[in-house]
Amino acid sequence: MNIIDINNLTKRYGKARGIEDITLQVAEGEIFGFIGPNGSGKSTTIRTLLNFLYPTSGSAKILGKDVVKDSKYIRQHIGYLPSEVH
Repeated sequence: MNIIDINNLTKRYGKARGIEDITLQVAEGEIFGFIGPNGSGKSTTIRTLLNFLYPTSGSAKILGKDVVKDSKYIRQHIGYLPSEVH
C-alpha cells in the first residue's frame, strides 16, 4: 500500500505557478526525503497534501484517504511542523 499517492497535483495562484503536475508515491515502510532548492514547491506540496491549500487540479491520497474529502482524518493521524513557526 502507498502511504502517499500523488497524481498530477497542481496548485496555481492566478497565473503564477505554485506546483505543477507532481506525481509520486511513497510506499508503506519506505523512507522518503523531500528536498529541493528554495521556491521549488516543497512547502506548497505539503500544505496542499494537508488541505491547507486547495489543489487547482490533480489528486492525492494519504493513508488511502483523499486529501480534500478526508482532510480531518488525515490531520488526526499525522504531524506537521512548519519551518516558519510564528
